[in-house]
Amino acid sequence: MSAMIVAPQPLAVEEGAKALQRGGNAVDAAVVCAFAQMILSPQMCGIGGYALLTLHLPGAPAQNLALDAPALAGRRVAPDMWREALIRPSSRGWGYLLKDRVNALGYTSICTPGAVKGLATILARWGTFTWAEALAPAIHIAEEGFMVDSHLAQGWKEPASSPEELSLMDYILANAEARRIYLRADGSPYDVGDHFRNPDYGRTLRELAERGSEDFYRGALARRIAADLEVNGSYVTAGDLENYAVREDQPLRGSYRGYEIATSRPPHGGATLLEILNILEGYDLAALGHNSPAYIYLVSMAMKAAFADRNPLLADPLFADVPTDWMISKERAAAWRSRIDAGAPIMVSFSAGESPHTTHVSVIDDAGMAVALTHSLGASSGVITPGLGFMYNNSMINFHPLPGHPNSIAPGKGRTTGMTPTIITRAGRPALVIGAPGATRIITSIAQVILNVLDFGMSVSDAVLAPRFDCQGDVIRCQARIPEYVCAEVRQRHPIERLPYSHGGLALVHAIQVDEQTGKLAGAADAGAGGMALEV
Repeated sequence: MSAMIVAPQPLAVEEGAKALQRGGNAVDAAVVCAFAQMILSPQMCGIGGYALLTLHLPGAPAQNLALDAPALAGRRVAPDMWREALIRPSSRGWGYLLKDRVNALGYTSICTPGAVKGLATILARWGTFTWAEALAPAIHIAEEGFMVDSHLAQGWKEPASSPEELSLMDYILANAEARRIYLRADGSPYDVGDHFRNPDYGRTLRELAERGSEDFYRGALARRIAADLEVNGSYVTAGDLENYAVREDQPLRGSYRGYEIATSRPPHGGATLLEILNILEGYDLAALGHNSPAYIYLVSMAMKAAFADRNPLLADPLFADVPTDWMISKERAAAWRSRIDAGAPIMVSFSAGESPHTTHVSVIDDAGMAVALTHSLGASSGVITPGLGFMYNNSMINFHPLPGHPNSIAPGKGRTTGMTPTIITRAGRPALVIGAPGATRIITSIAQVILNVLDFGMSVSDAVLAPRFDCQGDVIRCQARIPEYVCAEVRQRHPIERLPYSHGGLALVHAIQVDEQTGKLAGAADAGAGGMALEV
């Protein structure tokens, strides 16, 4: 077996591949790639964010492991603190509008970051590189700069998708330090082909490399962070940084047509993914025809059913009783199939909002170690502490803003996400390593790629390239490559609309497939982004 890495940023993929070429394992490559991604996609991910790992360790017996480094609400929050700030639910069916965007923008949107401790733990536990070796490529990119590609430039130019949402540029414009770093002298954003440097970020990473990861939580860097957050009204305190701890657990496990699935536990997207697959396992999907009207309707109803269970129940299991076993049981799936077959309506309750601006890396090395690592800033808060160069997350947006919901706000609590890094195995060997950015559409997009591979026998590149759709409520939304005449037939049974995207608009799936007979690797980067797969 050779090795392979795939992610949305080509330069980050290249750095991860170089780590593999230097003798590093899949964890080394993933961590190197992740830090490079933080520089190259500065509002998608960063040291002010959070990370989620699903890991496969080869051997006898093989093991699947998980590590969660979530963004946690600061100790100054209270469940009812935004009761008076609520304007109304979003007309799009998810998310809440609050006065002054306090949950989405600025210092009040920040949760305690976990990415640094998470990546340091992953590297120390399962990697072979030193901490300084892992950070070195990102430091070089930040200090020397890189060429702005079309995907990054377009993100800075693209307006918000609705009046109720914020664009990436809105976050930059809201913070003086962000404007200084990310706007040119004339106030315009950097464009395609421009050379962009962030020496402040490079200096921060260099200090982290020299002092160790705990400097972010207990050292000089922590003091600078805490002082800035304190004076500007953040809910995150020095004590939150000092007491931050990652969460280690077994991944959530399920099965589909003889394959074993290891994925993310609540409050993330794995349970919803497993519930979708469990429902669909009872049907002969191939007989329906790929992306036929009957197929789109049936798969959409399975998605809708899984979200009907997810939205009122999913939460941080340290703070709420989440009925995970019931949600992912084959019995629950059978009950949903009976309801779908009877044509009974499926009601989906309102869900808290989430940003699609996240990133992912999938890696497998020549020993069979596999990594699915998703990490994010949300959409970023826009906030940069002067001189530090990196943005903080805006994960307060992921909480239900009113008390009494399992996902309501509480000090030290993690919020729900759609992050679903997943590894599929058979007979103890990896068959598919997969993940994506894209909020809760991560779940539905990953499900479809899995179906494309396991039910329709597609290569991973064809499976990722195939047109996709999403249903989490009252409307099915599909990419423009699904023909209108197909949509017209679906519309006779359920509302459906086409997105203004042929590629993208949903989650951006990045996956590696292992041939079960030969062990040959194949990788696919979603055509909606600028990434690539590299074999080493």
